[in-house]
Amino acid sequence: MKIGFIGAGNMATAIIGGLLRSGTKAEDILVYDIFADKLTAFSQQGLSVLGDANKLTENSDIIVLAVKPQQYGEVIEGIAPFATEDKTFVSIAAGITVDFVRTKLNLNAPVVRVMPNTPLLLSKGATALSPTDNVDPQVFEVVKSMFESSGVIEILPESLMNAVISVNGSSPAYIYLFAKAVCDSAEKQGIDRDVAMKLFAAVLEGSAEMLRSSGDDPDTLIQKVSSKGGTTIAALERFYAHGFVEMVDDAMNACTKRAEELAKEA
Repeated sequence: MKIGFIGAGNMATAIIGGLLRSGTKAEDILVYDIFADKLTAFSQQGLSVLGDANKLTENSDIIVLAVKPQQYGEVIEGIAPFATEDKTFVSIAAGITVDFVRTKLNLNAPVVRVMPNTPLLLSKGATALSPTDNVDPQVFEVVKSMFESSGVIEILPESLMNAVISVNGSSPAYIYLFAKAVCDSAEKQGIDRDVAMKLFAAVLEGSAEMLRSSGDDPDTLIQKVSSKGGTTIAALERFYAHGFVEMVDDAMNACTKRAEELAKEA
């Protein structure tokens, strides 16, 4: 089975890494990008580097559309004459719907809509997938393997694929913002920034493992860190007083709304 990538940016690189780890042969992976300099490393790994998206589409069983949402319309229309219903298209762009892909292809093609995230680059990804009914089960197993070898996956209905962006796709940036705020405050209090970052990164890693493995929900975990009249309560009260929970809800809704807008702009 030949797997082609249109676009060779960071996300394509991460997904290709997952494929290679899962046992896919390098020669079965085809890559195209308008910027030829991005293809050198892939060529050195033994991947099939092509100079034409149409040729890639013609010679691939699975086509991963790894370009920005604003480029989807032009790219898909360009390869449409070479698309057939026995090829599966994987969309990894925020907001791009199955209907959009099929309309631009002018074809009832099998499509897997995917929302990955950047920690995939470190094999710590969290990816949501939504296949159409006509995706062959064997092909879907291959698509899942692209992401499963680089983190956790969840299968969702397409109706939730815009909303899930705020949970896994964009959320690493929320964590980085929070980490920056913590380290900024630590520095003001006299703690070396590098020391604060090292400690807090370990806190994030350990807290994530507690969420995964402890069996406790977030409220219970918060209670286990807190004691009446203690330091944690003092900090939490400030978060609540400034509307932290409501702020997160508002930000996540804004993320989902923007995903819906991106589909209209493509």
